[in-house]
Amino acid sequence: MSAYVNNNGVLVPTESYSIKAGNRAYIYGDGLFESIRVVNGHPINMENHYKRLAEGMKTLRISMSAEFSPAFFSNEIVSLCEQNKIEKGGRVRLSIDRKQGGFFMPHNNEAEYFIEANSLPNNKFMLNEAGYKIDQFEDMKKQINLLSSFKTKNGLLYIMAKLRARELGLDDLLIQNDRMGIIEGGSANLFIVSNGVLYTPGLDSGCLGGTMRMQIINIALAHNIKVYECNISPQNLLVADEVFLTNAIEGIIWVSSYRTKQYVNNMSRQLIEKLNEKWRAKD
Repeated sequence: MSAYVNNNGVLVPTESYSIKAGNRAYIYGDGLFESIRVVNGHPINMENHYKRLAEGMKTLRISMSAEFSPAFFSNEIVSLCEQNKIEKGGRVRLSIDRKQGGFFMPHNNEAEYFIEANSLPNNKFMLNEAGYKIDQFEDMKKQINLLSSFKTKNGLLYIMAKLRARELGLDDLLIQNDRMGIIEGGSANLFIVSNGVLYTPGLDSGCLGGTMRMQIINIALAHNIKVYECNISPQNLLVADEVFLTNAIEGIIWVSSYRTKQYVNNMSRQLIEKLNEKWRAKD
């Protein structure tokens, strides 16, 4: 647990009250967030995190403060990491909420921000030795709409998928869109490998526009690995050579099995090495 949080530019002890009464993210889920990896005490990939955050704010009609920029939030995160004595690996949650006021109709569209920072045991991305065991989440589907690609404060679909996975003794469940395409995991984007080619659902499928997803696509292309964004079906999973998930904090998560199908992790290992080289992550 971090010792301090950043509440709209003010460092506040975690044991104190931090969220104001009437906070719209708390009441209505009226806000966005980014999960950001820290390497060597500094946030990485901030340009892409900020781009998605800015696009999400525009979509939600939350006003962009003149002081906001990738450099501004990087400095705020570094200061918080220093205060919490995070010198190597860590994880950050950067929240943007619409300022309190009003009931369903807000009084204004001004933004407030909230930053949490916690240390991680590793300063670089580590591929999981025990591969994930996964299946499909059957209880709910994700709608394709203008909010699908952003990390909004409404995460109940993903929470329900994670809870169901635990009930089934699995590590994760894959979420389908309302057109029955498989689009992502409970907290990660989805990739499959067949005959040395990488496939992942396109953003038009309703999957999260993951910052790590884009990093992996770019790394793969830079190393002459073909990448196709396309619909993923259960049959594709059953004939794939390899399956992995990606998110900003863990990087790449190797999937060892989907139902009775078993997978290798050759490309997962290759890509995570390239990912660590990109950010010069060291033990």
